[in-house]
Amino acid sequence: MSKANILIVDDEEDILEMIEYNLVKEGYGVTRAQTGEKALRKLKDEPPDLVVLDLMLPGIDGLDVCRQIKSHPETAHLPVIMLTAKGTEADIVTGLEIGADDYVIKPFSMRVLLARIRAALRRKKAPGDENTPLDFGDLVIYPARHAVYVGVNDVQLTAREFRILMMLARRPGWVFSREQIMDSTQDSNVDYSSRAVDVHVMSLRRKLGPRGSHIETLRGVGYRFSDAVEE
Repeated sequence: MSKANILIVDDEEDILEMIEYNLVKEGYGVTRAQTGEKALRKLKDEPPDLVVLDLMLPGIDGLDVCRQIKSHPETAHLPVIMLTAKGTEADIVTGLEIGADDYVIKPFSMRVLLARIRAALRRKKAPGDENTPLDFGDLVIYPARHAVYVGVNDVQLTAREFRILMMLARRPGWVFSREQIMDSTQDSNVDYSSRAVDVHVMSLRRKLGPRGSHIETLRGVGYRFSDAVEE
């Protein structure tokens, strides 16, 4: 059975060939584009299941391509993994804020990129079920009950701390900027700043004890949840 089809967008032929070779080896279908304009045409002609997108492209750059993908209802659902040679905080934050799902900095490990692709495709296929607990070893989250347990201990979280934990834990490995967390977890009648996100995350980690290490900080970018189960 064929796996997902992936659109690779990069202006470097050797990068395209390396990624295509490894994806085909893993059973994925592959479509290629070397410019932003060609990528946007491919999206219409051969809709992929995921896009691997270089930021530095001739003509329409990767950020604009990502912005267009995420602004159209027919493509907004597509996971986008950014490739960036810059690695600057500003580029990464901008990409995440306009909707990119993850990023990999060049030069990169092909194993890491494949792992990110698999994780993004799993997230796309797995709808949220309020009745299904999120199980990470001895950290278990019950969405419908708004309950969190570490071992046998009931962890008492505020409503906002629980929303932040749910946002991160539903998408392990997915990087969220502070602004994304702020926009998605704030109350309509309460003022909320991106700096406050750090305070809530600090409190959340403290309450989770040793399992607070599941929440990882990407300096200058934001946070992500690691689903690695600690023994």
